[in-house]
Amino acid sequence: MKKFLIPLFIVIFLALAGIVYYKYYFVFGEGVKSGYLNYAVKKGNVFKTYEGMLIQEGFGGTKKGQFSSYEFEFSVVDKEIFEVLEKNSGKVFDLRYKEYHNAIPWRGNTAYIVDSILSMK
Repeated sequence: MKKFLIPLFIVIFLALAGIVYYKYYFVFGEGVKSGYLNYAVKKGNVFKTYEGMLIQEGFGGTKKGQFSSYEFEFSVVDKEIFEVLEKNSGKVFDLRYKEYHNAIPWRGNTAYIVDSILSMK
């Protein structure tokens, strides 16, 4: 019986580790978003994280003639990047980000993590 349980526990552990990695640490997508920085804040009850929002230009909407804004909510891990964003609210930024499947409380409130600022106008 012992010869059967140890390999079973190893397989279950490896499967669970793979699922956790895929859902929380696997980079699903990468890209660049551009827009006006609406806000950059540090918030959280237990884990204080850096959060922000870009307002992207464009037209859209569900009905003809209707305008809508495109909002991009993101989290920032690097304090230096956050400080640049915090001091330049309202300016146009090109932000490089990584997209994960799910958010982790100590990494941020969103699945989008900004890792660099490409340009600021």
